[in-house]
Amino acid sequence: MSHASPYDDVEILGMIGTADASEIRPGNAAVVDPDYTARFARAHEEGGFDRVLIGYGSGWAEGSQVAAYAAAHTERLGLLVAHRPGVVHPTLAARTFTTLDQFSKGRVALNIVTGSTNAEQRREGDYVPHDERYDRTDEYLQILRTAWDTKGPRDFEGRYYRFEGATPQVFPYQDRHLELFFGGSSPAAYVVGARRADTYMLWGEPLKETGEQIATVTARAAEAGRARRPRISVSFRPILGATDEAAWERAHGILDTINGAVGAQFKQKMGQLHPRDRAPENAGSQRLLAVAEKGELHDRCLWTPTTRAVGGGGNSTALVGSPETVAAAILDYVEIGVDTVLIRGYDPLQDAIDYGRDLLPLVRQELAHRAATRRTGVTEKAAV
Repeated sequence: MSHASPYDDVEILGMIGTADASEIRPGNAAVVDPDYTARFARAHEEGGFDRVLIGYGSGWAEGSQVAAYAAAHTERLGLLVAHRPGVVHPTLAARTFTTLDQFSKGRVALNIVTGSTNAEQRREGDYVPHDERYDRTDEYLQILRTAWDTKGPRDFEGRYYRFEGATPQVFPYQDRHLELFFGGSSPAAYVVGARRADTYMLWGEPLKETGEQIATVTARAAEAGRARRPRISVSFRPILGATDEAAWERAHGILDTINGAVGAQFKQKMGQLHPRDRAPENAGSQRLLAVAEKGELHDRCLWTPTTRAVGGGGNSTALVGSPETVAAAILDYVEIGVDTVLIRGYDPLQDAIDYGRDLLPLVRQELAHRAATRRTGVTEKAAV
């Protein structure tokens, strides 16, 4: 008999964009570069990533179409498509993603992004206040789940959505469970995500703070009547070097670039959500800045000056070190209950290649070793 372990199902995610740009790469005028997008997706598949996140912004390329293009240029890579409730009707969203799942043969999952700032929401005509957005998201996800998991016509009358006689005809590939990832660190977010999500996504905080968030999600899930909490994902920006010393030299160079003209150009181009002269509105960014205030270096190699440099915006804390050091840091998070780790670099395409060559094999080798050791221990204990 086999004995499952928490190490067996750990996933490693990356992230792709449609142009060669980042906080340290000014890029060119292209918003959508098809050749680069295809190379970026293939680099993740060849590097052994399980899925890639396709992000969401009010002015960015539309995510489901990016995912369809990436699917056409890969064979097995999972596609985690960020999606903002409230922009389109949930009945349309339901069949958009089941159609994509059919054409990609079961590679789609959704990352639900309820919203970060009022300004960003209003760019798409959404004037619903913060906590109400989460109430709306709860209703939205209820509709998606029902559309995907049940057949036959249905009516719905809620606070935000109403329809009659909806009859879905396109379901997830081979009737599989289409997964919902969910992010947010406010009290309202915890309630909805813990109730509805398959995986709850967190930004890269120190181990202690991450453990506290896991405990909160676990408690909210129990209050919602769930027997098990959602899986937990944590996101980082690894900065690798051949040695720890080389990695730190590279890290300080990256920070200098973010704080210089190139970084300023990127922030302006992307429409920085959290200007330095204004505190961020979303709880996740507030938490990251609070961590940065406590110190630059946490635990094994979690580094926060990159977060301060971008005003707390987005996935911005770094893991700095040799592949061995960063792999050990990732496994520290697995030990406290993290199931999924999302990693993306400041030199996006080359870093994805480097992660696949130098970092992921170390992580997977140690996961396999710990899983085998645990199974052996369980078997020996059972025999006694």
